[in-house]
Amino acid sequence: MSKFRMHLLVCGGALCSGNDEIVNQLKEEISKVNLSEEVQVVKTSCCGFCDEGPIVKVYPDNVIYVRVKPWDAKEIVSEHVVKGKIVEKRLYNDPKGDSEHKHIPFYNDQVRIALRNCGKIDPEKIEDYIENDGYEALGKVLTSMSQDDVINEIKKSGLRGRGGGGFPTGLKWEFSKKSESDKKYIICNADEGDPGAFMDRSVLEGDPHSVLEAMCIAGYAIGADEGVIYIRAEYPLAVERLKTAIAQAEELGLLGENILGTGFNFSISLSLGAGAFVCGEETSLMNSVQGGRGEPRVKPPFPAVKGLWDKPTNINNVETYANVCPIILKGADWFRTIGSEKSKGTKVFALAGKVNNVGLVEVQMGTRLRDIIYNMGGGIRNGKKFKAAQTGGPSGGCIPASFIDLPIDYDELTSIGSMMGSGGMIIMDEDDCMVNIAKFYLEFTVDESCGKCTPCRIGNRSLHETLERITKGEGTMADLDELKELGNIIKDCALCGLGQTAPNPVLSTLNYFYDEYKAHVIDKNCPAGRCTELLKYKILPEICIGCTVCAKNCPVSCISGSPKKAHEIDKEKCIKCGACFTKCPVHAIIRG
Repeated sequence: MSKFRMHLLVCGGALCSGNDEIVNQLKEEISKVNLSEEVQVVKTSCCGFCDEGPIVKVYPDNVIYVRVKPWDAKEIVSEHVVKGKIVEKRLYNDPKGDSEHKHIPFYNDQVRIALRNCGKIDPEKIEDYIENDGYEALGKVLTSMSQDDVINEIKKSGLRGRGGGGFPTGLKWEFSKKSESDKKYIICNADEGDPGAFMDRSVLEGDPHSVLEAMCIAGYAIGADEGVIYIRAEYPLAVERLKTAIAQAEELGLLGENILGTGFNFSISLSLGAGAFVCGEETSLMNSVQGGRGEPRVKPPFPAVKGLWDKPTNINNVETYANVCPIILKGADWFRTIGSEKSKGTKVFALAGKVNNVGLVEVQMGTRLRDIIYNMGGGIRNGKKFKAAQTGGPSGGCIPASFIDLPIDYDELTSIGSMMGSGGMIIMDEDDCMVNIAKFYLEFTVDESCGKCTPCRIGNRSLHETLERITKGEGTMADLDELKELGNIIKDCALCGLGQTAPNPVLSTLNYFYDEYKAHVIDKNCPAGRCTELLKYKILPEICIGCTVCAKNCPVSCISGSPKKAHEIDKEKCIKCGACFTKCPVHAIIRG
């Protein structure tokens, strides 16, 4: 890349549409001005700032253009590339009005370790990865470190598993190494099934070699010669880039037999999953790899003792592996300077929901929830009030606004009834009903339950049925006590981690939003106006001006009245769609 004086980096993740056409148009415009030998267009991966994509970053100028369309290519080339003039209309427009082209608030407080190369290199060229310290960690390990040296460095770093439970990574590697066997395996869990989560997917699409290299290092550390990446077949771009990366690494002798002439052998293959959420659980995953049903096994024995094909197996997720090479190169002491006391390093979150800036953020462990929402996230949309954040995917808890200054790390989240999970973070505002939110997440886990154990198969379904009654106005106060009691029983008795954590959305919302549950049960009212069967619309005659807008927008003609006179709603005909409430120009319609 060094022979070019300028690079135009185009975000090229699967979630960013239209990027191929932008790349082609930029190349065509550059060719027209005879600068193809000086300016290179690179299709990278997700840049993280999804809400403003497609993004084009001009390097080394460090100028970022957002919401780029193919027809913008001509102006970007003619003005910026040729004349050095910034195309102002394609810069990020900060709602606060205080951002410059080099300082987009979304990126300001991020610390990129796992995402260090995403959006920076061409993920389909191993040369780009090598130019950015790629495979140096593997070389260091194979030529100057023993197995125990590697494990001790990872242990000392404080790296914890980024897939959910936060188990110390080095300790897990040590257990696998100590298990005696003629065959051992390394598995990368890339079965990212949380709704709205795409952290691991982005790493695989944007920096696949970082995972391959880390798996080799883990294989060397525990004495394994074979690795498996379990990835969803519904991530075709990630699958293709992994296949390309594996082939490139094998061609250069960085995978396969006698790696770097050291006598160490390690191969990696892909195993495609069919999208079952339960296969994110490690024992279910192994059953799926072996061709069986995705059902969990009883533990112990743990995978480190008896895993894939009953052989000792080490399993980490994508983001965990993405942290390994920087630790080996820069040292455990460096990594320990980042993060909080008990949670070292960074965490990648898929920030979604009611924030202005939706996307991927990587922050130091211990970063306050407020900073994630209002700095990187740009605040709540439409000036609404922050109400809650749901972390940890469908099995995570809901964090109320009173904890907005909570430092986000493993222990802090667990202490308030939530969890880190793989890194989903859904932001909710004042218009969200927390009872309905709990029902939504529980519906997902009920559908995705493998059905093997009774607490999950029947218990969680019972929780969902109770929530269904409550949101219809049929609940009782006794139901609230039963929700809490049954939720705790499921947590204690379910077979695997997914079943055990499924009640979290219910228990956390009961704990922090109990008044909302009482409103549904006692007042038969949904304060947020989300539970349709509890809605009641009324026109205030003292405010209504008889403009007829509500009647014209009612799809079932249940509003009557003459022009310039107060109108009325026929509650028997009303389907509670909310069209009248939304369209009324004088806010004469209330709901309750």
